[in-house]
Amino acid sequence: MINNQQDNQFKFSPSVLAWPLYFVLLLWIVFWADGKFHLHLTEFGIYPRTLKGLRGIVFSPFLHGSLEHLYNNSIPLLVLIAGLRYFYRKQALQVLVYGVLLSGFITWLIGRESYHIGASGLIYVLVSFMFFKGMQSGYYRLVALSLLIVMFYGGMIWYVFPDIEEGISWEGHLGGLITGILFSRIYSTPQYKKQITYDWQRPDFDPSQDPFMKRFDENGNFVNPPKPEPEEELTDGHGEPVTQVTQGNLSTASHTHNAPVFRIVYNYIPIPAEEEGGGDIEEEKAD
Repeated sequence: MINNQQDNQFKFSPSVLAWPLYFVLLLWIVFWADGKFHLHLTEFGIYPRTLKGLRGIVFSPFLHGSLEHLYNNSIPLLVLIAGLRYFYRKQALQVLVYGVLLSGFITWLIGRESYHIGASGLIYVLVSFMFFKGMQSGYYRLVALSLLIVMFYGGMIWYVFPDIEEGISWEGHLGGLITGILFSRIYSTPQYKKQITYDWQRPDFDPSQDPFMKRFDENGNFVNPPKPEPEEELTDGHGEPVTQVTQGNLSTASHTHNAPVFRIVYNYIPIPAEEEGGGDIEEEKAD
């Protein structure tokens, strides 16, 4: 019953496909417009620790420096935004919006003095959030999702360290990773809360009041319960043991040994034909 209620939380809707498609389409439109009209939108990226660079917190995820950069971010965004919307419907919008803002702000704080652009920070937010939230929930479907994320995107962890590859913003990746971990702790998913099966799983469980735990001493050794006291045996006037039989409010005592036994015996003795009716039996006929 509990698993069915949890499974009902997963509902497919057009937004599961629309959100990632619209978001990625917007990225391609911005990239096309930047190249077509020579807008030089790179200057709207995050430039750390400058007042002007704060605007990049909002705009940087939509800016990309090359077609390869845009393509490498588009595929993960299609998959991850769809997964976020399907598995974490209630938290999806907040994770996307606040994830962009917080990861961008962390990049602004710790980044090198250059323009940081691209949606890779948001990708790290989504990967980090869904992995850690799935493991924390303990729900088998979300745990399976976490394992799939590790399988496909586990190698991304190396790009949060400096000097792994030149030209990438490892600060943006690190900011996304930190943001996803924080969100996995902040946003609760009570609909996937693990069912309490045993009393010791309850938060208010007191081991000192548990009958089974009382069988252990302070050193953890099992202590056998005391032997039950023998019941008093009932006897009759001759010292013979009797058993007590109770039915409703009626209580009677019966002997267990040498109890009297009564038997009724039926014997069949044949009677001669002469004595039965004094002769042959004739049928009566009406005159």
